[in-house]
Amino acid sequence: MHDLLLRNARPMAGESCDILIRHGKIAGLGSYRPEDGMAVEDGNGAIVVPGLIDAHTHLDKTTWGMPWHVNDRPAILQGRIDFERENRQEIGIDAHRQSMRHAIGLAANGASHIRSHVDIDTRHGLSLVEGVWRTRDALRDIIDIEIVAFPQSGVMVMPGTVDLLDEALRQGCEVLGGIDPCGIDRDPKGQLDILFALAVRHGVPIDIHLHEAADLGAFTMELIFERIRANGMEGKVAISHAFALGMNDYVRVGKLIEEIARLDVAILTTGAPSVNVPSIMRLKEAGVRVGGGCDGIRDTWGPWGQPDMLDRAKVIGMKNGLRTDQELAHVLNVVSKGGADVMRIDGYGLDVGCNADFTLLTGETLAHAVVDTAPRPLVVKNGRVVARKGKAIVEMP
Repeated sequence: MHDLLLRNARPMAGESCDILIRHGKIAGLGSYRPEDGMAVEDGNGAIVVPGLIDAHTHLDKTTWGMPWHVNDRPAILQGRIDFERENRQEIGIDAHRQSMRHAIGLAANGASHIRSHVDIDTRHGLSLVEGVWRTRDALRDIIDIEIVAFPQSGVMVMPGTVDLLDEALRQGCEVLGGIDPCGIDRDPKGQLDILFALAVRHGVPIDIHLHEAADLGAFTMELIFERIRANGMEGKVAISHAFALGMNDYVRVGKLIEEIARLDVAILTTGAPSVNVPSIMRLKEAGVRVGGGCDGIRDTWGPWGQPDMLDRAKVIGMKNGLRTDQELAHVLNVVSKGGADVMRIDGYGLDVGCNADFTLLTGETLAHAVVDTAPRPLVVKNGRVVARKGKAIVEMP
């Protein structure tokens, strides 16, 4: 934990002030003189926001910094999953090295926390999780990483996966993942019953990838709702992607959102350009916790993406058709406080007593900062400067 005086900065694009940090926490906002030996930084009138949050990504998958991966396969979900599982070692995707590159990129661009889904299957066992655990330890002073035990290849269709998930949670994965109970496992009752039983046994939340669209996705959501009520897991379940909420049936979607709000289910969106996505403004009106994530970046699934949550904010904003300054400020909220709310991060924010995890942004207003996506002038973690002008203090491997 560190002491720091940040001068001439504008919290949430408000009036300029100094931010005093003691022992890694915000001790005051006002006008201060530096104490003996205290580090001093000039904010130069930049905006200050709490650390950006990548609440849905895959640190173990990226080919960032590797030779270009030629993708010549059809964009079919099951095919992508199978190819990656069977070929990632031959391609040379080392989970530790690549997760370091991805996480350092996020930190350099202002992120303070990551929720990463990491593949667990019978081909790789827990080796990919172990690689990301090494990254988490190596970067513990730079960025916080929460790991989701993620059965991307399925649960019911891949015998042995349940035991691996159980062991991953026993060893310290903080969240249990799931994926398309109908589309991947073709056994929604079987998969969901197992996942909820595991989550209850280990006392962990659940975060389920739900690519299933329209009526199929709505049906799966209703099965998830039933198990939340039955297991008393209100406020402990997130649905990632939730493409069914983007279907063209306003009334049906409205009823789903009402139940999502009632059960305090969190929604995580990446603003996927190729499919219908949930409306973040409609979810906001319903009081639903919504976070954002950059998902997979430059991997065997596709060439797109950056390790940058402001870049992702732009994608989410454009996909949602948002234009007003108020709407763009909410997009920024989704990739910051929204993600913190989903992950239940303690001490998050810019109030006195909060952890000194924040980033400076360029621009006149919050909306301007989202559109500008310029390099972050300064990134602070636990009161320590960890990046300047888009470059982290640690080098990518």
